[in-house]
Amino acid sequence: MAQRPRTINEAARTMLECAACEGVELAWERLEAMQPQCGFGKLGVCCTICAMGPCRIDPFGMGPQEGVCGATAATIVARNLARKIASGCSAHSDHGRTVAHALLLAAEHPESGYRIKDERKLRRLAEEFGIAHEGRSAEAVAKELAEACLGEFGKLHGELVMAQRAPEPRKAIWRELGIMPGAIDREVVQLLHQTNMGVDADAKNLLLSGMRCALADGWGGSMIATDLQDVLFGSPKPLRTRTNLGVLKEDHVNVIVHGHEPVLSDMLAEASRDPEILAKAREVGAQGIQLAGICCTGNEVLMRRGIPPAGSFLHQELAVLTGAVDAMVVDVQCWMPGLTRLAQLFHTRFITTSPKAKHPGVEHIEFEEQRAYEIAKTILLRAIEAFPKRDPAKINIPKHEVDVIAGFTAEYVYTLLGGKYRPSYRPLNDAIIAGRIRGVAGVVGCENPHLTQGWGHVEMMKELIRNDVLVVATGCSALAAAREGLLTPEAAFIHGGRGLAEVCEAVGMPPVLHVGSCVDNSRILIACCEILKEGGLGSDISDLPVAGAAPEWMSEKAITIGFYVVASGIFTIFGQPQPVMGSPEVRDLMCRQFEEIVGGYYAFEADPVKAAQLMIAHMNKKREALKLRPMMYEPAAEMTMASE
Repeated sequence: MAQRPRTINEAARTMLECAACEGVELAWERLEAMQPQCGFGKLGVCCTICAMGPCRIDPFGMGPQEGVCGATAATIVARNLARKIASGCSAHSDHGRTVAHALLLAAEHPESGYRIKDERKLRRLAEEFGIAHEGRSAEAVAKELAEACLGEFGKLHGELVMAQRAPEPRKAIWRELGIMPGAIDREVVQLLHQTNMGVDADAKNLLLSGMRCALADGWGGSMIATDLQDVLFGSPKPLRTRTNLGVLKEDHVNVIVHGHEPVLSDMLAEASRDPEILAKAREVGAQGIQLAGICCTGNEVLMRRGIPPAGSFLHQELAVLTGAVDAMVVDVQCWMPGLTRLAQLFHTRFITTSPKAKHPGVEHIEFEEQRAYEIAKTILLRAIEAFPKRDPAKINIPKHEVDVIAGFTAEYVYTLLGGKYRPSYRPLNDAIIAGRIRGVAGVVGCENPHLTQGWGHVEMMKELIRNDVLVVATGCSALAAAREGLLTPEAAFIHGGRGLAEVCEAVGMPPVLHVGSCVDNSRILIACCEILKEGGLGSDISDLPVAGAAPEWMSEKAITIGFYVVASGIFTIFGQPQPVMGSPEVRDLMCRQFEEIVGGYYAFEADPVKAAQLMIAHMNKKREALKLRPMMYEPAAEMTMASE
């Protein structure tokens, strides 16, 4: 059998060939060395929750069907999955807490370097939280808003403020099921408590509690992170830049920011323009500082500052392999400990910055918000010191970079579609009702060395836009689309259906909209709410012709995202199954019964084109229920247009 390709990205292939020649071990080699991986773990039927185990349920029915305590496969699978939901919720929600602290610092200590960049959104959020803002300074309002958001993590009573943004029918479902989220931290703690040995053994109850925890992330922690980042760093607007490993510059000090929280990376961007820093770079023979991003930190500085992304999750080691990265600066989430050994083969300074995310033998420069600008300059000086230590023989920057347009938000769509003087979602709703656009798909999530890098994301998006589906993308999925040229208006005429192409041409937008980092999936939820408010497409999110997908997921955060999207009423496809296949009961609950319970449900489909067709069929079903007009154009006609 032919070996599966590792990536669809040409720049990545160049670096993989380089790694093979040098005998360097990367994530792909480590995956091969791990084969065969534990089949029980993949199916979710291995339990290590107490010391009576580990207990494994035989999925073929020939061996034990209960653990030592009597837990069945359904209980074990549901408990394991619930723990992953709690972990994913804690990661994204802790991101929101960090940003709230940074906003508080901007309000109380402007000397830190942080300042409020979107006062309009600040006052709009203050109103939502019941905070008086008329006649008050931005700093006074920001202080009260930051404290109110921090209060959402540990409040004793009531429901999350931002969850009130959901349409009334959706909130009624959550309340009836007992899954309306309260305090964010409480939901994580309660879910973990339920999974402890001797507590909850009901798979359905465990997964409903998992939904409540996930909703506390999607309509709580993540939403807080997104909105407060807009206040603090500015609300994104569409901008054009370049992407891929070719954005690294041989004559510049190259600093890669990697992770998820922009409180440091935004300050590094500010400090990289400091005359003192630029003078130091010139002293060692560099022409300047080139900041580039990896993963979601890269998405954050791309969306707001146009800083080019060098790549996504599986590019992090490939970037170091270019021999031109002077510093790899990480905060939290998605960085590989394997970077340590790889960086030692080059001159690259690998720097950790968070007290939550250290690694033995790695230089640690602890980031303190009170000294944000000073620490950012210190990190850049470390990179400048590394620049003269480069080995010219090891420099190999692939000459691959493409145009990308990013910076779309739920709020900016008003202006994008309706213009400056008549901002509105009406044109989008009308295009769906008239049959120019079939529906909207959110394609999000990670990359995974089990799969050909980028293939799942890109092939799914191409099939969707060919069938007149507008795609919104976040995280590594958005970066995969960017590298293959899908984030430009021209892509609508190359790959898109005729109806979608007409809409894209009318407003000058790409057929795939980059709406941010993984934490910004909350923007997609808000966009769904705005479509409903505009009218003509039902009364609940579950009525809309929309669907979600994570074709190459790998993180626990993806599971949490999937659960809050499904709990919000949206059909969602994962490329690889979640670890539930060892329990037919749990699988049936997620892939069939959830639709009756919350309106959203799962499917697992590895083939991205088949997965896209399932999403299209779901949209067609929703269009028929809404009694919308037939689609204006058939895909065959669209393909003809694309080739003309």
